[in-house]
Amino acid sequence: MTSSVPPAVPSATAAPAASVLDLAPVVPVVVLHDAADAVPLARALVAGGLPAIEVTLRTPAALESIRAIAAEVPGAVVGAGTVISPEHVRETVAAGARFLVSPGWTDALLEAMKASGVPFLPGVSTTSEVVALLERGVTEMKFFPAEAAGGTAYLKALSAPLPQARFCPTGGISLASAPSYLALPNVGCVGGSWMVPGDAVAAKDWDRVARLAAEAAALAP
Repeated sequence: MTSSVPPAVPSATAAPAASVLDLAPVVPVVVLHDAADAVPLARALVAGGLPAIEVTLRTPAALESIRAIAAEVPGAVVGAGTVISPEHVRETVAAGARFLVSPGWTDALLEAMKASGVPFLPGVSTTSEVVALLERGVTEMKFFPAEAAGGTAYLKALSAPLPQARFCPTGGISLASAPSYLALPNVGCVGGSWMVPGDAVAAKDWDRVARLAAEAAALAP
């Protein structure tokens, strides 16, 4: 199972959409405390060349932020992160999330994500978890927490015995370390938050966010 992003408006003649892992080299991981910041932040990220935006469910503003981005930023492919329950799946898809990302997975969560109708990246940090997902037909995953779980050395070691698995590593990745991940054959993109620094969001410095996003988008191999 690959994570193909459906078009925002279904069309009988629409071409197959790209995988979540292929939309951009970096997926911004966004924590929003004020839903009023969601649309201008998303517009800045899209303007910088990062259309796939993961809004994490870590704040009360998350669902409203996803809803606003889905409705008002047509160039964005907004997804939900920190999805850890079937209820999260239902709520975020109803709000307009076009992909789902979890830090880990259980059978119940996996079944809910499969039934949601949108692509998903279940989180893994061990070889056994990767094999278990491959057994269930899932080939695209989040590797989390990337740096703490072994980083590029671990992912490189997985590429030979498990070449069918592709990853979006997230957790502790920076502008400096991202290229070493993106150079790996089993990495489609990385997740990170360095292009949405808290001080820039607090200051509503969307030009700075757009510049940082453009810098990240330029990492494409």
